[in-house]
Amino acid sequence: MSERWKSVRLDEIEPIPVVGGTLLWRPLRRTLDIGAFGINAYVAPKAGDDVVEEHTERMYGHEEVYVVLSGRATFTLDGETLDAPAGTVVFLRDPAVKRHARAEEDGTAVLAVGGKRGAAYEVSQWEWAFAAERHRAAGDFDAMVDEITEGLALYPDNPSLLYDLGCAEALAGRLDDALAHVTRALEQRAEWRERAENDPDLEQVRRLPGWPR
Repeated sequence: MSERWKSVRLDEIEPIPVVGGTLLWRPLRRTLDIGAFGINAYVAPKAGDDVVEEHTERMYGHEEVYVVLSGRATFTLDGETLDAPAGTVVFLRDPAVKRHARAEEDGTAVLAVGGKRGAAYEVSQWEWAFAAERHRAAGDFDAMVDEITEGLALYPDNPSLLYDLGCAEALAGRLDDALAHVTRALEQRAEWRERAENDPDLEQVRRLPGWPR
C-alpha cells in the first residue's frame, strides 16, 4: 500500500463492543483515516443480536445508507419492518426516522455510510466514546477518560461527549469531575435526565449532594 490508497478486510478490524455491549463496531473510517465521509461496519456474531442500534440522526442531521454485506437483518424504521438479506441497500433520507436492525443469521454484517446533505463532513463526536469502550473490558477507565477528552478538545462543550466523559470519570473514581461534566451535559440536554438516573456507570455519582434533581 501507499499513501495514495489503502485496503483492509473487515474481519481484520478488531470489533469493539459498544452500546452496553449489544453491538459490535468495526471502526472502518478510523482504520483507513477517511476524512471525506462517515463509513463504519457493524457485525452481529449471533442471530438476534443488534447490528444497528436503535437511534435517530436528529442530533447530527445525517442521511444514512445501510448495506447488508452478509447474513440477513430485519430493519425497523419508524415502526415498519423491512426484511434485508445480503445485498440489500437501505437509504434513510430523513434524520428523524427511528432506526434499528436485528440480525436474523449468525455473522450478519452491515456497512453504514452517512453525512449531512449540503455540508462539509465532520467526524461524528460519538466515535471517541465508541473507541473508548475498548478500554472498558480491560478495566482501564483512565484510558477511557483520555480517549473521550481528545474528542472534547475538538468539540468543546459537546453534550454527548460531556456525558460520556462523566461516565468514564465515574468508573475511574473521579466522582467530582464526573458530576461536573454530567451536569453540564444535562443543562444542554434535559431530556437525558431519565437516562442519567438509570445509568449504572453513574451509580456513585448520583449519591453526591450536587447531583441535579
